[in-house]
Amino acid sequence: MNDLLPHFTAWRVWRAGTREVVDAHVAPTSRGSAVLLTGLKAWPGKWYWLDADRSRVVLVRPLTADRPRWVLHGILMGLTILCTLGAGAVLAGAYYPPLHPGLSGILLGAWDFLRDAVSGNWRSLLVGWSFALPLLAILGVHELGHYLAARRYAIDSTPPYFIPVPPTLSPIGSLGAFIRVRSPVVDRRQLLDVGAAGPLAGFVVAIAVLVWGYLTSERIPIVVGASPSYVTLVGQPLFLGESVLTRFLRDWLLPGTEAVHLSLPAFAGWVGVFITGLNLIPLSQLDGGHVTYGLLGRNQGKVALLAVVGLLWLAQTSPTWYVWVVFAFVVGGGRVQHPPVLVAERGMPPSRWLVGLACVVVFVLTFVPHPFK
Repeated sequence: MNDLLPHFTAWRVWRAGTREVVDAHVAPTSRGSAVLLTGLKAWPGKWYWLDADRSRVVLVRPLTADRPRWVLHGILMGLTILCTLGAGAVLAGAYYPPLHPGLSGILLGAWDFLRDAVSGNWRSLLVGWSFALPLLAILGVHELGHYLAARRYAIDSTPPYFIPVPPTLSPIGSLGAFIRVRSPVVDRRQLLDVGAAGPLAGFVVAIAVLVWGYLTSERIPIVVGASPSYVTLVGQPLFLGESVLTRFLRDWLLPGTEAVHLSLPAFAGWVGVFITGLNLIPLSQLDGGHVTYGLLGRNQGKVALLAVVGLLWLAQTSPTWYVWVVFAFVVGGGRVQHPPVLVAERGMPPSRWLVGLACVVVFVLTFVPHPFK
């Protein structure tokens, strides 16, 4: 730090959890200086410019070593692989999960699934690989985007925690994944970049999966009111709603008027797109809440209230949105307003508005107003 001080006209230093943050004004004679740049590269942490003319710089360095709980991450990842394979096998009609009546029966069915898989029946689940692999790729890249963006700013964050759910409880075998942030976010730029990195990265993978999926799907001449997509779950069709993206890709890659029976990778892509749209709703601690707060600051609360009204309106015909509104309140600690960052008054560089616009476009393309029909 002492080597950098001659290049600064003013600075402040504070502690943010397990991080030390330096906010400095760069002397006019040092802006663009090769000596300053060399000193910044030697900084034992991360740094970034706050403006285009390089008059202000932020430096962040860890005060304690990060210690990921790799054993726990590995166990959760292994269980999620097993459960998504099971879900894929159910969708393929190659495996029927054990079902029991009542709440205790749900837990008993989950235990039966895990016991059967461990006892040797896991081989019968391998047919579900074309669902499990692309779905985990979408979820994994999504969370990896968050994780790498957090590391870019030296934010103390964990690797992804995957959430397994036995196929007796969920047709996709997972409730997604998350990273845990253990140090405060300094400013809105950091928040926006970390919040946007996940859905934007996952969106790219989801498009590739959907292209693969629709090319391996087929149209079936069944009598329905529209031309929906559907999957077969334990012998029964489950009709799915469409986003702008899934409808466009479906009709482009698989032209026709009949209903589309989705292949396993196509359903994985549909799930990935659906989750991306959900995450980008501008509520509380969802990715969309991070991005909207990054762009608008405290005005994010007004957008969030409009989003709640919109979801409640959609819930009149798709009751599952009631569940999502409640979930958003729970995640946000009873609020739809995003909690403030340490330096909330600091503005956003113009380049970050392009990132925010990209997230808005992705939200419009991926949001599914009526997920299940």
